[in-house]
Amino acid sequence: MPAESITAVSGLGSISLKALPPLSLYVHIPWCVRKCPYCDFNSHEVRGKSQGEAPEQDYVQALIADLELALPQIWGRRVYSIFFGGGTPSLFSARAIEELLAAFRARLNLAADAEITLEANPGTFESAKFRDYRACGVNRLSIGIQSFNPAKLQALGRIHDGEEARRAIGMAQAHFDNINLDLMYALPQQTLGEAEQDIDTAAGFGTTHLSAYHLTLEPNTLFHRHPPPLPDSELAADMQEMIEERLAGSAYVNYETSAFAQPGRECRHNLNYWRFGDYLGIGAGAHSKLSFPDRILRQMRYKQPREYMQRTAAGAPVQEEHAVSRQDLGFEFMMNALRLADGFEAGLFAERTGLALTVVERPLREAVQRGLITRDHVRIAPTKLGQRFLNDLLQLFLPPGGAT
Repeated sequence: MPAESITAVSGLGSISLKALPPLSLYVHIPWCVRKCPYCDFNSHEVRGKSQGEAPEQDYVQALIADLELALPQIWGRRVYSIFFGGGTPSLFSARAIEELLAAFRARLNLAADAEITLEANPGTFESAKFRDYRACGVNRLSIGIQSFNPAKLQALGRIHDGEEARRAIGMAQAHFDNINLDLMYALPQQTLGEAEQDIDTAAGFGTTHLSAYHLTLEPNTLFHRHPPPLPDSELAADMQEMIEERLAGSAYVNYETSAFAQPGRECRHNLNYWRFGDYLGIGAGAHSKLSFPDRILRQMRYKQPREYMQRTAAGAPVQEEHAVSRQDLGFEFMMNALRLADGFEAGLFAERTGLALTVVERPLREAVQRGLITRDHVRIAPTKLGQRFLNDLLQLFLPPGGAT
């Protein structure tokens, strides 16, 4: 795979994987009607509110070409999930999504029961579009609600209001039985009662999955340059604790730091990420993690959509590629797996990294001593304290000098 920047396997030596992990496909659609002031994802505003403002057909062809260029790296491997993320994938027509899924099925060994998720935002679709997404093979929706409070939605720069959010969920439920609602808390000037009202409203719809993210001020965002008045850390922690308690009482399981699901309806695509599985990312700015018997590669596509399409047409969509060094593998694995409330089976570390668990023995012992994890010969999992102070837990696994 041509790439401008390729780093060889670390001088510390290669690894040895006995089997390759499950593989997922991520498809990035980078356009939005409006760029939200808190968003640090690779997303770009269309010039107007018409989906025709985004070069839909040209981009579809670029995605198919990108996949074809990547096939030698994943040849013969089964794909267990597909995730259309953004941006706002629901800006694209069902016809475009159908064309992509047909191309994927023709070129990939796609599992018969593959989970196929599409992100959607209220205000970018209508009932017929949801029906058509379902008909072409999408079987899971993730809707960016964020809040039901009109003032909070306005502060977040969202293009929908609370009533549009409610209508969108109703439309989705008419065609899908597997739906995630994305919510945020610790919003500008948000009170504990307002956060509670949002989470209770979301839980009341009975969707299979809820995500609740703490609003953070990310670099290179409008909110980072002009910070809004946010709840202090103590109030934000109270909100997090309230959300966990309210959803536990509504039959949702908090299986990952920010994810809650009805039993058996966890997001399979994201579980594969957190278990250090593989994913091929196609589209502008998409990231990949791909395992081979002797190395694990990370890739990033060109971020600017027009340049991405031009580079793909020239046969070189990958801007950066490097092999993860042995010294970083332990941290990268833990950074994902310790987000899971149930942690991971001890044998999974060697299976997914090609390294013996003994390479992280010292930080594991310290984490046990500090009450941040529980550990036996079968499973390693974060404690409630470890979940609450996840960053402190993960720092124990940083290699000397930090991750590279």
